[in-house]
Amino acid sequence: MIKGIVANFKKYSFLMGQMISRDFKVKYKRSVLGIVWSLLYPVLMMMVMAFVFSNMFKTRVQGVNYLVYLMTGLVMFNYFSEATNTAMTSVISNYSLIKKVYLPKYIFPLTKCLFVGINFLLTLVPLIVIILITGDASEGTKCYINIYYLLIPYAFICMLLFTIGMSMILSCIAVFFRDILYIYGIITTIWTYFTPIFYDISILPEKLRVIFPLNPLYQFITFVRTIILESKLPSISNFIMCGVYGVMFFLIGACIFRAKQDKFIYYL
Repeated sequence: MIKGIVANFKKYSFLMGQMISRDFKVKYKRSVLGIVWSLLYPVLMMMVMAFVFSNMFKTRVQGVNYLVYLMTGLVMFNYFSEATNTAMTSVISNYSLIKKVYLPKYIFPLTKCLFVGINFLLTLVPLIVIILITGDASEGTKCYINIYYLLIPYAFICMLLFTIGMSMILSCIAVFFRDILYIYGIITTIWTYFTPIFYDISILPEKLRVIFPLNPLYQFITFVRTIILESKLPSISNFIMCGVYGVMFFLIGACIFRAKQDKFIYYL
């Protein structure tokens, strides 16, 4: 199965490139700033959330730069949320193309994940700027670029695999059960609060903390935060769980999508 996916990926790489290019043109059509919004949006969102949680709710995370803590979680969760939301409708929105020509249908959710992934890479630019210019060395909240940054792509790749897997599952469900388009918004809202984006799990009771390692996004975000905020090597368990969640959900998503894709034509 994996070999076939890789072969099709090479065969249809040009088409996927054209689809990604089309998505960029559609997203920024008639926009004055265009792609610059990919840089401005996370900064503006970070400023709003930082003001709300730092000044209104007086939220702090002991011993770390809260701006970097907040933005790291926000950027990573936003990628997952946006990618899965756009990929969920990718098969449905391309029904006319599916009915006319044969294409491997997993190309549609995969293309959406890659398209949002490019935006995600752009949002890392303001994140790096925030890392470099904020924090106080005397208080121990200054972040420094360190050798462990070379491991960050591992977490991003694992998160990409997890996101692709979830996207294939959701896009498959959406074909047969359109209500998921509305239910998933509720799910992501709940998921946001069960992911420590703007708070630290140390403020929670011990019996609740044991649940968080079961959250894949918690593992990916913790991996990156450990490197950026603490300049430390992530734990072995964190390494393993990131890889397990990424590969496991990718394979599950691919298997479910492959088993159901031949029936899509009857429900589109």
